[in-house]
Amino acid sequence: MTTLICYLLSHVRYGDDGAVVNCFSEKHGYQSFFISKIYAPRNKKKSFLFPLREMQITLNSARSRNSLQTISKIETVNSTYEYSDININSILFFAADFLHQVLREEQNHAAIYTEISNFLGQLYRKNLDAHIGLVFKILQKQGISPLHSDLPFLNPEEGNFGSVQSAQLFDEELSGVWKNYIAEENIYQIKLSRNIRKKMIDSLMQYYQLHYEGFREPVSLAVIQQIYD
Repeated sequence: MTTLICYLLSHVRYGDDGAVVNCFSEKHGYQSFFISKIYAPRNKKKSFLFPLREMQITLNSARSRNSLQTISKIETVNSTYEYSDININSILFFAADFLHQVLREEQNHAAIYTEISNFLGQLYRKNLDAHIGLVFKILQKQGISPLHSDLPFLNPEEGNFGSVQSAQLFDEELSGVWKNYIAEENIYQIKLSRNIRKKMIDSLMQYYQLHYEGFREPVSLAVIQQIYD
């Protein structure tokens, strides 16, 4: 048997009471597993299948050819959050959807895992800008963020700064916010106004769509924008 500590990114119900779960672990990165009977009427652990919940899973050693490994046991890790705050839950759904898309080929397992932990710590302390910091940190760790420059405008398509505005959203003010995130070591302490907060997350989504093949804006982002409004 193998035991893993991982964060749940997504799950899909399979059959009558089973599910396929997609997780990210510190040692092995993105992996998918099958868990049976999780949706059985008397199984109280179905509540564990919540975005970015940290879990300890035990895997069966037996595995048939071309099939997913099966989880034999599932427990939560350090679960002190009550999952009753609508604002925080909306951000968790967004962050899990985002990470599910961009971590499938990620090899920097330990650093990414630590960053998810940092993000959750900030979020549970009511930092409702934490998801912006997470998206930017992942951008940096994947090596596709722009480098700092004294030029005023960020060109999102080329991934660098220039002297002329090349995209409507990326005006000098927003480009300056990007520079703040690039230069600041502790980006979770950056505070944004309501207007800039919305523009910043929209610009990050646009940047990912330009630089990450197949990326789509998470549907849950619309819910977060309503929170800010």
